[in-house]
Amino acid sequence: MSQKVPGKFTVMLGLMLFALFFGAGNLIFPPMLGQQAGENIWVANAGFLVTGVGLPLIGIIAFVFSGEKDLMSLSSRVHPVFGIVYTVILYLAIGPFFAIPRAGNVSYEIGLKQPFLSADPGPFPLIVFSIIFFLITCLLSLNPTKIIDIIGKFLTPIKLTFIGLLVLVAIIYPIGKFKAPTSAYTSNAFFNGFQEGYLTLDALVACVFGIIIVNAIRGKEITKKATVMKVCLLATGLAAVVLGVIYTALAFMGASSVSELGYLNNGAEILADVSNHYFGSWGQIFLGLMITVACLTTSVGLITSCSTFFHELMPRISYRTFAVILSIFSAIVSTVGLTELISISVPILMAIYPITISLVFLTFLHSLFKGRRGVYIGSLVLTFCVSIFDGLNEAGLQVAAVNDLFTKILPFYDVGLGWLVPSILGGLLGLLVSQLRK
Repeated sequence: MSQKVPGKFTVMLGLMLFALFFGAGNLIFPPMLGQQAGENIWVANAGFLVTGVGLPLIGIIAFVFSGEKDLMSLSSRVHPVFGIVYTVILYLAIGPFFAIPRAGNVSYEIGLKQPFLSADPGPFPLIVFSIIFFLITCLLSLNPTKIIDIIGKFLTPIKLTFIGLLVLVAIIYPIGKFKAPTSAYTSNAFFNGFQEGYLTLDALVACVFGIIIVNAIRGKEITKKATVMKVCLLATGLAAVVLGVIYTALAFMGASSVSELGYLNNGAEILADVSNHYFGSWGQIFLGLMITVACLTTSVGLITSCSTFFHELMPRISYRTFAVILSIFSAIVSTVGLTELISISVPILMAIYPITISLVFLTFLHSLFKGRRGVYIGSLVLTFCVSIFDGLNEAGLQVAAVNDLFTKILPFYDVGLGWLVPSILGGLLGLLVSQLRK
């Protein structure tokens, strides 16, 4: 059986991977980072690209490298209970807790509020919009059809063309000069950008997308592991370049907009106002329409994926029941608003992202320590012992005694990377204990 891979297939795979990661929600974070970072934009953007682009694609490579069939089997290397709990938490994060409600919020901000409503319309329009948006989402999720794929295939090129035109104009004819960075980015701009990349949620869905990539490669009758890895590396490399260019351009656009538009509440407002600045109200309305349909497609896909997962986990409850429950719950969560939803998500992501990063890199080292469970447990337990306090700090629930202790003994704790050394030491300690028990 031939293992030769056409270059065209690899390019198409890379572009498909880019499209999977570059959802409508991802548009809102780079412009906001640009506004806040100001003159420190390039340093902050570098940090954002590490976690917003590099980490998700490394996660896909790690999944392909592991040879596991899904996220639960991969995380069960730590312990079967951990596998279930961790996978459930991730599906809740990329589903009804954050990603699905965020799709509704972005649609409301860009598609309705900015072009048609006042600066402070009150909660009623958002509530009505959320009910309608998630009612449509639920109906489409109950009867998934090819229309969603068709919308995605036609909408994605149009959306990317318009966004590309918008950022190209913003680069050639910038709105204004960069301003001084806000207080958060005056120092440690790289590490603040690093943490901002968590908000994309892309690293959490890497294994889910990894399954799609593996199935696509195997569909071409490519079974040799070395060849699969080569195709995966080339495809992820292409996706990384495209994502990096677009994110950087969006960050530049946000940084140059402050002098004219001022500091705005979120990235959705920045996109809408910049579009209005260059193309007028019709450009703003066109952008809002595209983003709304794109977010609707994204939310249907996420409802479908999450409902399928939870139905497989709990077969007694039907897929349709889960679809209805998740749609209702997402509608309720979305009524808090985009800015508030992002602020709520940050503490939780600060707690669980370090675990994901540690798990990804342990996957690459799996054969080196012969898959000893103690290494996984030691590394992830100590990682969580630190990251949970990072989350509490972001939530405004500081434990002064613990923070003082960690600041003294843990390198990088003050920039949100205090878990790094404990993760390494925990793995080494787990390896030592495993050897002694043996």
